Amino acid sequence: MATTSTFFGTSVWSLPPLILHPFNERVPPSALLDNSKAALMLSGLIPSDGTDEETLRERVLKGRYAEMRMLYFLGKDVVRWLEQCVDWADRIPELADRDIQPQSFAGLLTGNPPEAVRRKLADWGVADYAAIFSRAIGLNAVFGEAPGISGVSTDFLRGYHRYADSLFRCYMESVPHCALGDRNFRFELYASGEYSRMLEKQWNAE
Repeated sequence: MATTSTFFGTSVWSLPPLILHPFNERVPPSALLDNSKAALMLSGLIPSDGTDEETLRERVLKGRYAEMRMLYFLGKDVVRWLEQCVDWADRIPELADRDIQPQSFAGLLTGNPPEAVRRKLADWGVADYAAIFSRAIGLNAVFGEAPGISGVSTDFLRGYHRYADSLFRCYMESVPHCALGDRNFRFELYASGEYSRMLEKQWNAE
């Protein structure tokens, strides 16, 4: 349903910054690592440590749930940014009546973000940013609040990433929208603490 962005010519606009907040899930990295090891043991890719299969399955599901929650809360920041971008675009005369929707900016973020954003994500150790952001958006397209572990099926938890991929595709195809590229639209990416410090420096300089 997306259209091309060739009609924007050489114009360049700066979007609101995307600000990502830290997770407050209190899940130590070691727990996520243990859950990953449990999945590998179940699949026979690494030797068993003697833990019974039922316990390993429970560890895998708890790990999947923790991952899903982290993606969900990341998605809340991203969806907030998409809404800010649409509000910004509504006030730009040149962008009026161009079918610019939240999906337009979601496509920009997941498919063709500015080079500076790609570099920053790489510095943060985020390699597959497209999958991470698209799944985060997909989960937020369905869940108004983060569901409890009893509120989702075991099958969903096992393959939540595939469901999230499909949800994102449904989200992108839900309305006609204009495709945007980094040639015409730029934005900055910040961690919330980093952005707060930057604002503080600006205020102190005034």
